Amino acid sequence: MLKGIKVIDFTNYLPGPYATLRLAEMGAEIIKVESPEGDPARNTGISKQGTGLVFLANNRQKKSITLNLKEKKGLEIAFKLIASADVVIESFRPGVMEKLGLGYEAVRKVKPDIVYCSISGYGQNGLLSRLGNHDLNYMALSGVLAQLKDKTGKPVHPSITIADYLGGFAANERILAGLVSRSLTEQGSYHSISITDQLVSLLGNHVIVERETGEGTGINVLNGSIISYAIYETLDGRYMSLAALEPKFWRNFCLAHGREDWIEGQFSKTEDANLIFQEVTALFKSTTFYEWTEFSQKVDCCMAPVLEIGELSENPYFKEKELIFATSWGDYQVKMHSDLEQESITPPPNKGEHRDEILNNILI
Repeated sequence: MLKGIKVIDFTNYLPGPYATLRLAEMGAEIIKVESPEGDPARNTGISKQGTGLVFLANNRQKKSITLNLKEKKGLEIAFKLIASADVVIESFRPGVMEKLGLGYEAVRKVKPDIVYCSISGYGQNGLLSRLGNHDLNYMALSGVLAQLKDKTGKPVHPSITIADYLGGFAANERILAGLVSRSLTEQGSYHSISITDQLVSLLGNHVIVERETGEGTGINVLNGSIISYAIYETLDGRYMSLAALEPKFWRNFCLAHGREDWIEGQFSKTEDANLIFQEVTALFKSTTFYEWTEFSQKVDCCMAPVLEIGELSENPYFKEKELIFATSWGDYQVKMHSDLEQESITPPPNKGEHRDEILNNILI
C-alpha cells in the first residue's frame, strides 16, 4: 500500500522505530539515519550477538546510514535524502532538529510537500516540553497509570511500555493523514505528537464519568466490579478473563454449569459478601487453567485465558496466523499486520550498512 513512499527516519529507541516498522510492513522504504555511534537501542539492555534486543525487535526491513549531523557534509547529505523523500520522522528533544538546521521550516524549503512528524513526551512547546521523560512518566502524568492498581490502591508497574507504542500508532495516524492531504492538496504538513496527550485521549469515557459521578475508574461494568466481567484464578494458580457483558453470554456460562440461579446475578458486585461471586470464584478455582481454556473454546461466553509471553507462539490462534515467526537470521519477530503478505523480510540493518546504496541513489 505504501510502495514508493520514502521515509527518512531520525528516531531512536522505541516509539519512532516502532512507528516506522509498521510503515515498512505496509511497503514504505525506511532510511534510518543514525549518528556515528548508532541508535542507542543497539547498545541498551539485553543483547544478542552484541546488539540490543529492543533494536532487533523494531528495525527489520529498514536501511541504515550513519551521518554526523553536526558537520556540514552530514547535513548536506541529510538534505539530499529529504529532497528525495515523502516523510521525515524525528524523536529528539524539542528544539534539537532546529538547532541542527533540520527543523520543519528549514526542511520545507528544500521539500515543500514533505510530511514531517515530531514525536516527544510533552509536545514541542509548553510547560514540560524541555524536560527529560520516559514511558512511566507519561503513564503517570496522563492518569492511565492510576487505572492500573492492585487491591490496596497501589499503581501496578506495567511490564510493557504502553505509552511508547501508542505514540508510534499516533505518529503513523498523522503521517498517513498527511500523505492523504498531500495527495489532495499537493501541500506538505507538520505534525507534533505528544505521547502524554495521546494517552489522555484514551480517557474520554473516564473523564466524563468522573465529572458526572465522581468515580475515577471509568465505566463501572468494565472495571472489574461486576462478576460477569472479571478475572478469575484457576485451580493451578493461573487466570482466566470472563467478559460476559451481554445477557446471552452470561446465560451461556451459567447454563453450561447447570447454574440457572446465577443468571439474575450478572451485574452483581465482585465483593466477598456476594454469595454468587463466592460460588463463581470457587468454581474457577476447582478447575485447571487448561480445562478452562478448553471450555472457553467450546462455550460461547466471552472467555479467554491470560496467556504468558512464552505461550503465544504455540497458541492455536497465533500459530494459525504466524504472528510470531522464526526469522532466517536467527531470532523471533512479531508481525505488525497479520493480514498482509510480506514480499521480503530483511533483518535489522548493521550500523551504516546501506550507506553506499543510499548515497548512490541520491547522487543519480
